[in-house]
Amino acid sequence: MAKWTAFPYDNADYVHDAAALKKHWARLHAGDAEPWPKDAAVQEAWALFHAGEFRKAVDAGLKAGGGGITAANKAQAIYANYLEKSEKTKLDLFLELAQRAEAQAAAEPKNANAHYLMAYAVGRYGQGISVAKALAQGLGSKVKNALETTIKLAPKHADAHIALGAFHAEVIDKVGKLLGRTQGADAATGLKMFQAALKLNPDSAIAMVEYANGLVMLEGDKRMKEAEQLYAQAAACTPADAMERLDVEMAKAELED
Repeated sequence: MAKWTAFPYDNADYVHDAAALKKHWARLHAGDAEPWPKDAAVQEAWALFHAGEFRKAVDAGLKAGGGGITAANKAQAIYANYLEKSEKTKLDLFLELAQRAEAQAAAEPKNANAHYLMAYAVGRYGQGISVAKALAQGLGSKVKNALETTIKLAPKHADAHIALGAFHAEVIDKVGKLLGRTQGADAATGLKMFQAALKLNPDSAIAMVEYANGLVMLEGDKRMKEAEQLYAQAAACTPADAMERLDVEMAKAELED
């Protein structure tokens, strides 16, 4: 495996031992509703993830098995999305992750994050190869179905609401409302999903960023002011871990553009 890019910020605030991890668990997992793992090896994989040690989290999670696979998959997802510089490697990481999460979902059909991380990986892969191409390959319905399954299994899964909102917005933005309808994409549903995500996780910088993106994609320049306010709010968030730090830094970059 190619060398992974290190987390580029100070991670001192994001390093937790098992007791601190348990204490902060509800806040750290407000987005993905992942239950607290009883297995110490799985806890360690999650601690590595939250500290931005993504490569080590993947190795530790796969070695731990069970719930550790979820930690490994999330670490690979966040690393590929934010830190991998090679487009080809990024797509390879998403493909590998999609296959692993799909196998996990087949083995544990009630594991909400197996479905969610499969959708995340397929969605990001689709963006990488072009949304139109991904839709032609039937990847759109795969993402939509997996996210709807996630929400059915875990109604408080804020991140799945964000991703489903982004699905509706992206499809309509790329192929238009009429063709979007054939993919099950609907502007009103998309906006409702973003709003639900922020209700479930009001401190989520990524929910604010994706909602801002969605507003502009679905409603154009007339919502630009609102979008800029959301970017500013996201940039002012206090991150609880390495992933949230990457979200906040992305919001800052959006504001500068």
